Amino acid sequence: MPTKMVQISTADGQADAFAAVPDGGGRHPGVLMYPDGFGIRPVLREMAHELAGHGFYVLVPNLFYRNGPAPVIELPEHIGEEARPAVFAQLMPMIEAHTTERVLSDADAYLKFLTAQPEVSAGPVAVTGYCIGGLLATRTAAAHPGQVAALAALHGPVGVDGPDGLSKLTAEVHFGHAESDLTPETLGELNQALDAAGVGYTSEIYPGTVHGFTMSDTDAFNPAALRLHWDRLLHLLSRTLTKS
Repeated sequence: MPTKMVQISTADGQADAFAAVPDGGGRHPGVLMYPDGFGIRPVLREMAHELAGHGFYVLVPNLFYRNGPAPVIELPEHIGEEARPAVFAQLMPMIEAHTTERVLSDADAYLKFLTAQPEVSAGPVAVTGYCIGGLLATRTAAAHPGQVAALAALHGPVGVDGPDGLSKLTAEVHFGHAESDLTPETLGELNQALDAAGVGYTSEIYPGTVHGFTMSDTDAFNPAALRLHWDRLLHLLSRTLTKS
């Protein structure tokens, strides 16, 4: 399956990104996949490759390209609890500098690039994201209601912008939450905001999970929850995106 690093022109320079393309040529629905804060690394490449194997062109941008190409910081092969303080000491200034204005400006560039690729079919796209990438995916979908048909966010702080942050959504939504990330009461409030937005959605707490459960290179990894995520995601994409 073809994979490659690409360069995306943005308002602030050139963003590097990883692209995974289905075998066999032709044109395929596009998926913009936002990584978690640890960025592009082997586990994200594997996830993009997995999704491309189901017939989607997958684009994974380097969120922090303003600080350099991926990997922006050196990561251990396994991001365990002992490594996290040092890793987050480097990441947090970049996360805090990644303002909503930057997020939306970058999203415009990412979607423009994605839809211009010869391997990507005409029509709507999907946006997915993990951890902070889930928030970025949600903001992207809300800012592009006519273009984004599906939104999936896993263990992401998707409610941080409040009901107003969800009110402009038109995409069908899947939010998969970790048990450690929100209470049933908070889930109810979030789902009320989705009801008010009038979108089709599933929003659920994945049982027995902690934040980061999809990422196999962390201590949070939960294989059963990763499988559930793939089931939810692939059903969402099959309903909302038309394969050529």
